[in-house]
Amino acid sequence: MRKLVYCIASTIDGHIAGPDGADPTGPDGFWPVPEDYVRHLIAEYPEILPVHARAALGVTAEGTHFDTVVEGRRTYEIGLAAGIPDAYPHLRHLVFSRTLAEAPAPAVELVATDPAEKVRELKQEPGKDIWLIGGGELAASLYAEIDRLIIKLGPLTTGTGIPLFAPTAGFAPRVWTLSGHEVMESGAVFLTYDRDGEA
Repeated sequence: MRKLVYCIASTIDGHIAGPDGADPTGPDGFWPVPEDYVRHLIAEYPEILPVHARAALGVTAEGTHFDTVVEGRRTYEIGLAAGIPDAYPHLRHLVFSRTLAEAPAPAVELVATDPAEKVRELKQEPGKDIWLIGGGELAASLYAEIDRLIIKLGPLTTGTGIPLFAPTAGFAPRVWTLSGHEVMESGAVFLTYDRDGEA
């Protein structure tokens, strides 16, 4: 069965964006994107690079981890604000929203139903794993469905910001098994955790 994988960049203190929710790696962002970090993404996770980055870096690799990406409306709107209506045309792209009436890109699928129910359906379909890109609200609503975490830990703290999981996840402790790690010279660390007992 396919896994739901929350593959996300996080600060050391557990934030995925600043308080305004804007792209922390964008032109006005605060997140360092060192060369070794980019090289690792190209080598190991080319499919999570957005279309404009793939074009700029000459990346054409299909990738081995994901063929589907799911995200919330606020995360999707970061790309829209940058003039990118479909940042992942190389993946099946689903956006969860109860307020968007129409997708600005024909290949983007809008889903207004329960995210957990839809993800359970996707898990039953054939294919590679499902990438949960964010944001914190959607991750909270899918907390019980997440099978793997890939935390791209940046060597920075922010003090406050958008947390890895919104508080709506509730208090639900879960133990994870560390199944992989890569440490970059720049200080970034890729940590892979599987739900306890599910390597």
